[in-house]
Amino acid sequence: MSYTLEQHRSLDEQALTAIYDEYHDRIYRYVYRQVGEVATAQDLTADVFQRLLQAFHLGGGPDRHLSAWLYRSAHNAVVDFYRRQALRQHLPLDETLVDGDADTTAVVEQRLVISRVRAALRELSLEQKDVIVLKFLEGQSNQEVAEALDKTVGAIKSLQHRALAALQRLLVEDEEERR
Repeated sequence: MSYTLEQHRSLDEQALTAIYDEYHDRIYRYVYRQVGEVATAQDLTADVFQRLLQAFHLGGGPDRHLSAWLYRSAHNAVVDFYRRQALRQHLPLDETLVDGDADTTAVVEQRLVISRVRAALRELSLEQKDVIVLKFLEGQSNQEVAEALDKTVGAIKSLQHRALAALQRLLVEDEEERR
């Protein structure tokens, strides 16, 4: 069943449930890829939906592009999180378990690659990181990314090009340092 934004703004319980069901997993994945911690991603995702409810309650919220509004809100939640964490520099605990049947060497190598890519992503500007995550990890179109980040499609293409070039440079430098 499809719901209008007016039904969402009127706090129609079924309409709000439909939003949550449709967008929760996508927003969680986006946030998780930004912060890399399960508990933090869960908390920030809950904050995004709390912000939406508050906006609807106050008569605001998205006018047309609900998806873009939610991703923008998630982006803002991540920015706020990193601002609060600026003084705390610690490594997150890896919460995944190794499958007993998995090839240990392959698992270790995969985790090292993921760790290197995450480290390289952290070196990008926040906008570049957002474009990479939304475009390549979330599978959004340039138009959807532009709406989520409140930029033009041309600006997104430019950011994407610079981000990929910077990411490649960082990964090559990392590989050369390891030799």
